[in-house]
Amino acid sequence: MRLAHCSDLHLLSIAGARFLDFANKRWIGGLNLLTSRSRHHHTEAFEDMVEDFAGAGVEHVLRTGDITNLGLEQEYRFARERFDRIPLGPREVTVLPGNHDSYIAKGMVHFTESFPAYFEGDPEWAWPVDEDDPVGSPWPIVRIRGGVAIIGVSTSLQTPWFTAWGRIGVHQLERLEQILTDPRLGDAIRVVAIHHPPAGKRAWSRIRGLRDHAELAVVLGRTGAELVLHGHEHENLAEVIPGPAGPIPVLGVVSGTYEAGRPHRTARYRIFDLEPGPGGGREGMTISHHLRIWHRDRRAFAVDDATAQESAGEPAAGVGFSPQSDS
Repeated sequence: MRLAHCSDLHLLSIAGARFLDFANKRWIGGLNLLTSRSRHHHTEAFEDMVEDFAGAGVEHVLRTGDITNLGLEQEYRFARERFDRIPLGPREVTVLPGNHDSYIAKGMVHFTESFPAYFEGDPEWAWPVDEDDPVGSPWPIVRIRGGVAIIGVSTSLQTPWFTAWGRIGVHQLERLEQILTDPRLGDAIRVVAIHHPPAGKRAWSRIRGLRDHAELAVVLGRTGAELVLHGHEHENLAEVIPGPAGPIPVLGVVSGTYEAGRPHRTARYRIFDLEPGPGGGREGMTISHHLRIWHRDRRAFAVDDATAQESAGEPAAGVGFSPQSDS
């Protein structure tokens, strides 16, 4: 599979917003929009990215959170219109929520109503409603595409003012362990997708990190996975989490729409080539990847030469890679 990973699009539309819509935590984000974000994140970049997918031979698109800025209903409508322009269709586009998508609790309601086909797991992997999950949460979701299992975890929840941390939760962690050890996966390449960084110093942050990253590391240490992808930090990041068969690569990507004179943060997305081994499974598999960067002047994405030769776990110079255990 040729997989495209993008994140943190912050697609902006406040058309029709009322004053009361900002009488909550959104006033912080609204101030941020006025001072910088609205000038630094460009919808045109995502539109150009969509055009680029076909030329790059992308077969599946993975989006790891922060579709919107403030979780406004009109922002979700605006974003959905643009996602529907991806020719691959919802079956081949997986969308996870981020912290901005749940600025307030109603944000996740809007996400659920706006993007159901984009985070719908395969029917055979649907979770039954039980006493521990009375609302019937779909997370984690599982989507099997060819020899690849895309496993989406939600860390999106409303947090106190001036914070942006995430949490997986005990229930999801238990389900994740079940998924990663389920014989139905066979030899599929297991790609775990999450919004908040699950490893490295950023995972430890009490303000922006993943509160239960240590618990996730314990689960992955028992079950293994072939790749973990995240967003949130708007940086090209690489870490590892120890697994039963060796280090599990953990890769983050910059925002897919940012452009404001800071070259290392200019809008990018990452392409992975996931190749099963000679026997069609994980043994002997290869995972290679590179970044594509937005050129605003010519409204196009092209290979980022600095990362053209990256391989999972072996980032190019300048990528923050620190092999260490977070468990």
